[in-house]
Amino acid sequence: MSTHGQSIGVGLGRLDGVPKVRGTALYAYEQPVPRPAYLHPVQAAIAKGTVVRIDTGVAETLDGVLAILTHLNAPRLVDTKDQELLVLQSAAVGFRGQVIGAVVAESSEIARHAAGLVEVEYAPAPHDSAFSAGEHHDVSPDRAPGLPRQVSEAEIEAALAAAPTAVDQTYTTPPEYHVPMEPHTSVAIWNGRILTMYESTQGVHSVRAGLAPLFGLEPDQVRVISPYVGGGFGSKLKIHAQAVLAAMAARELPGRAVKMALTRQQMFSLSGYRPPTIQRVRLGADLDGTLTALAVDVVEQSSKTNEFTEGSDGPARIMYAAPQRRTTNRPVVLDVPVPTWMRAPGRCPGMFGLEVAMDELAAACAVDPIALRVRNEPQVDPETGQPHAFRHLLHCLQLGAERFGWEHRGPAPRARLQRGWWSGMGVASATYPDWREPDNAARIRFDADGTYAIQIAAAEIGTGSRTALTQIAADALGCPAQCVRMEIGDSSLPRASNAGGSFGTISWGAAIVAAAEAFRDQHGAHPRPGAETEAQAPEVNEDDRSRHSFGAQFAEVRINAGTGEIRVSRMLGVFSVGRVINPVTARSQFLGAMTMGIGMALHEHGVMDPRFGTIVNHDFADYHIPTCADIEDLQAIWLDEHNAPSGVSGARGLGEIGIVGAAAAITNAAYHATGVRARNLPLTPDTFLS
Repeated sequence: MSTHGQSIGVGLGRLDGVPKVRGTALYAYEQPVPRPAYLHPVQAAIAKGTVVRIDTGVAETLDGVLAILTHLNAPRLVDTKDQELLVLQSAAVGFRGQVIGAVVAESSEIARHAAGLVEVEYAPAPHDSAFSAGEHHDVSPDRAPGLPRQVSEAEIEAALAAAPTAVDQTYTTPPEYHVPMEPHTSVAIWNGRILTMYESTQGVHSVRAGLAPLFGLEPDQVRVISPYVGGGFGSKLKIHAQAVLAAMAARELPGRAVKMALTRQQMFSLSGYRPPTIQRVRLGADLDGTLTALAVDVVEQSSKTNEFTEGSDGPARIMYAAPQRRTTNRPVVLDVPVPTWMRAPGRCPGMFGLEVAMDELAAACAVDPIALRVRNEPQVDPETGQPHAFRHLLHCLQLGAERFGWEHRGPAPRARLQRGWWSGMGVASATYPDWREPDNAARIRFDADGTYAIQIAAAEIGTGSRTALTQIAADALGCPAQCVRMEIGDSSLPRASNAGGSFGTISWGAAIVAAAEAFRDQHGAHPRPGAETEAQAPEVNEDDRSRHSFGAQFAEVRINAGTGEIRVSRMLGVFSVGRVINPVTARSQFLGAMTMGIGMALHEHGVMDPRFGTIVNHDFADYHIPTCADIEDLQAIWLDEHNAPSGVSGARGLGEIGIVGAAAAITNAAYHATGVRARNLPLTPDTFLS
């Protein structure tokens, strides 16, 4: 059955827009449950050590307190080897902010008050929470699989020494936090051995898969419901401690639901973050800028509680042609909270170092930055040697240069001063893999009112997936979009993969198309009310071509000559992402990602105090993200790729590529404006004051 109908490609408005604006869209914490109790955690005040005494006596006397859990009385969990989730199972403290107790009370205010009355004594142990590339740290082995024909370090050094032009610089990115509008929330209810969770999550089935073994349950004994999610950006791809705590506490209070919402400050230690990176980038080139050697060595922060590696050397493995190549990626394991995925993991921070280094090489060779990228365009994927399925980077660069007015840039830095502001332009490439998850299924039912109910446990995290899936289903069934009703966000529905990796809508859409084809085969064009069919998404039968999306980011900045204040005057993103299902929601995703890129470039920086192992700017007063006043002229366009050979109707995921390269483009523009080369994010005013 063809999915090329009248809905895909149409700018259909968000189907959940009205209930969200009116406040009738119920998020996890707002779900009506009988007799809710409220949980507030007690958190460790040391970075490493042991709890030697925890006294809950005074807190227990507070009127309204229902239960207080500590490692001394908490239910035993099954050890699943995920140390982040084994809360209250021992007296050991692995990072500051770790949960060491939980108070459950009749109101959230009482629970918070009582948590502050719990007295704790510790036996502190020496800790290490200062991230650097120093040898004194616990540095794990290289986590990056070797490139095909990857050369040795000695060969790289020899190639760089022989190169007429070389760049050897170190670039850093700081810890960044997801800070979604909706905090991490859980509501837990037990009915015998059946656990129901209302959860703010990017994947109800992943929550079920994580919770069930912890409590010794079968998956079908856990139901997870999440119809609306107020943003996640990767932080809600897996469960965190608050979901385990809520379920644990509800088990101790039969017949009561337990609600838990992390405060904004608690999210800085309990819901993950993008780990900081230190990236050494070495480029060797001929005088005209043709690369002869490329080496990227990355160290990333990780946690002794759970090791996590983002893989920030990934972009260097595929972006540019160079005969001598080498990349490494090593985690520095510290006594800190556990990092996790954040929008475009690996690709976003990894493209910062690489693309600023390419700009430095362009300056060293006196070559236009776009011309340099064209000159080093690979004919095949440098990592695999496979041909490209759809590599349109040069088209994106060309179109972006025309739309942005690149010809007016001027080659010399620090050449344009107007009314006390230096101005300049910069460019960077963008890339993200074309991933799809085959383990998805959908159910279609025809109802008496003439509408089709589409059931799949997909997630709507604010991306517009409910709307895009409606359009896919309408075309697959050959009916108007208003005849389709999406039912998502419930683990009792057919399985769906997470909303992450830019493969959510495409993977879910493949299952819906398969179900529509099976439905038509079984019930014909005129089904009876109650007709129902369920089908699995087909296996992904890809050829041996390399599958990545690409894009180009253009930025113009102005920097105050007296204060160093930096503003992004204009920004344009041009992307190759296959056929766009809904241009309205697609543009929203691109612009949102580019806005996050502006935040990465100019604002966001989690500041670790290594003496105490804590992020000191753990609230919106001190951890700055872009506001409307920071965003001026922001535009996103995409190539017309109606017949791109990928996904549903040639579509590819687009939620993450919009942030990739954005910070590098802004940084490169800042160099062109001032002649000052910044290599550390964020770009603070003092960087540009001489």
